[in-house]
Amino acid sequence: MRLPPGFRFQPTDEELVFQYLKCKIFSCPLPATVIPHINICRYDPWDLPAGNMKQERYFFCNNEAKYRNGNRINRTTASGYWKATGVDRQIVSSSSRNNNNNNQMVGMKKTLVFYRGKPPHESRTDWIMHEYRLVNAAGTTPTNSNLMDNWVICRIFLKKRSMREDADHNGVMGDQPGRFHDFMTRDNNIRLSPEISSCSSSSSSSGTIRISEVSSNEFHHEESSSRNFF
Repeated sequence: MRLPPGFRFQPTDEELVFQYLKCKIFSCPLPATVIPHINICRYDPWDLPAGNMKQERYFFCNNEAKYRNGNRINRTTASGYWKATGVDRQIVSSSSRNNNNNNQMVGMKKTLVFYRGKPPHESRTDWIMHEYRLVNAAGTTPTNSNLMDNWVICRIFLKKRSMREDADHNGVMGDQPGRFHDFMTRDNNIRLSPEISSCSSSSSSSGTIRISEVSSNEFHHEESSSRNFF
């Protein structure tokens, strides 16, 4: 379903977990059918269906195990893989915070970065994924406990670079010192003709005399002023 012009789907972390993911797990009616269900690993981030690639996109996903007899989740795509970074963050219920009760955790948020290629020749991209999962709470255990661990909501977006990051990525900032060094080296290697050399040496020597004269006059002036002051 497409939202009307001017409307944006911008749910909070708590709303994603409590209003959408929990309803999906317990087969309850969703507030709106705006989150499609796909297998994230079947697509590279730039080939994901639905939505604008320049905007945030949300997907229901049923995580699959990488190996039949293991708990490791498959995060490999055709061109690379998703790698977890940082520490998972807790999602706390706003009602418990407002009532000054113990913070009731309703979900967890994992951050992943997409790497293109395979180790050890992979390269980090600007594609980011926030993976939301529901946690166990009193009286909210599904009939099949595996559903809570497998079903997640993925929020995928392309990280916006700052001007400095773009400059560093394109080599602009890094090239400036090299260009300045090459420019100075090139000027030092220029051979001047005898006439130009003599003129430049005489002008530089005369300039030195004038500077020394001015400095001397200023020194005597300051000395005389200090004497008159005391």
